[in-house]
Amino acid sequence: MNAVLLLIALAFVAVAGTIVVRTEDPARQAITLSVFSLLLTVLFVVLQAPDVALSELVVGSAIVPLLVLLTLRKVRGGKP
Repeated sequence: MNAVLLLIALAFVAVAGTIVVRTEDPARQAITLSVFSLLLTVLFVVLQAPDVALSELVVGSAIVPLLVLLTLRKVRGGKP
């Protein structure tokens, strides 16, 4: 059962990674990166690494996409 969950999680991570790479708009890429990080969090939980999963959840799915979106807003000339 655990091997099946691992293969399913790996497949979802592979598909999400491909989608992130193929996304051209940086704003959409930040959102897909957040989804990718959530799927990595699930993978780490399946691999029984809850500390790594928690770090990935906070940094990968929240902080990094937020910083990317704020940077894009600043570069494109949005309101400060």
